[in-house]
Amino acid sequence: MGYPLFHVDAFTDCTFAGNPAAVCLLSSWREDQWLQAVAREMNLSETAFLVKQSNHFDLRWFTPKVEVDLCGHATLASAHILWQQAQVTGDEIQFSTRSGVLKALRDGKDIELDFPLTPAEAAEAPSGLLEALGVSAKYVGKNQFDYLVEIESDFALRGIDPDFRRLAVLPVRGIIVTSRSAEPGFDFVSRFFAPASGVDEDPVTGSAHCCLGDFWSKRLGKTELLAFQASARGGVVKVRVTKNRAFLGGKAVTVAKGELLAVPA
Repeated sequence: MGYPLFHVDAFTDCTFAGNPAAVCLLSSWREDQWLQAVAREMNLSETAFLVKQSNHFDLRWFTPKVEVDLCGHATLASAHILWQQAQVTGDEIQFSTRSGVLKALRDGKDIELDFPLTPAEAAEAPSGLLEALGVSAKYVGKNQFDYLVEIESDFALRGIDPDFRRLAVLPVRGIIVTSRSAEPGFDFVSRFFAPASGVDEDPVTGSAHCCLGDFWSKRLGKTELLAFQASARGGVVKVRVTKNRAFLGGKAVTVAKGELLAVPA
């Protein structure tokens, strides 16, 4: 007997857009090597593994290369599947993770994630960062996960063609690049590059908006923002900022469901 396995597109209301994640429901935890092997086999930016406990779910996230401390789109995908599969009947799910207790709240057709705010502090750009991106920066910051680079325009952001080999040597999870949006209705746009974590460009990065929400809320004087991640697939993230929390809203769509048969002995 295998494990239920789902392919979900997150931060989108249609298939083949947003950020794809695999969601695997386990009866108990397996060894880390096996979890990493499954994520490598799925070959998506994240594979989420869930184990049900008495009043919450344990949740871990793996890229094809490493386990990560925080992931938004795979958490959104996980909540979507738990409600869709009637694993949860109420409108709130609690997840125990490497970043503490996270919550997912059902809000009509949307799901809102309650995540920690991860502000960036101004920092000097490390050698090679801006050269690898091919941009000049208005601002460079850094938080516990990523570098944050603000550039001049939406047009310039969409045209970035990074040197991923040079970015991969930087000792961070990833690099967030952002600017004001040129498209009416959106407050800001971003892209996210994480070659050191095994993902050259992540299509829609929920956890990056825990940093972006703080950054743009302070600059625009707004606590509710609408963001677009300008990857090839694209995705929309609603961001609501409080004192130390980022509430990330979006939709998700199930693309495929099946059974993982590679069960360890």
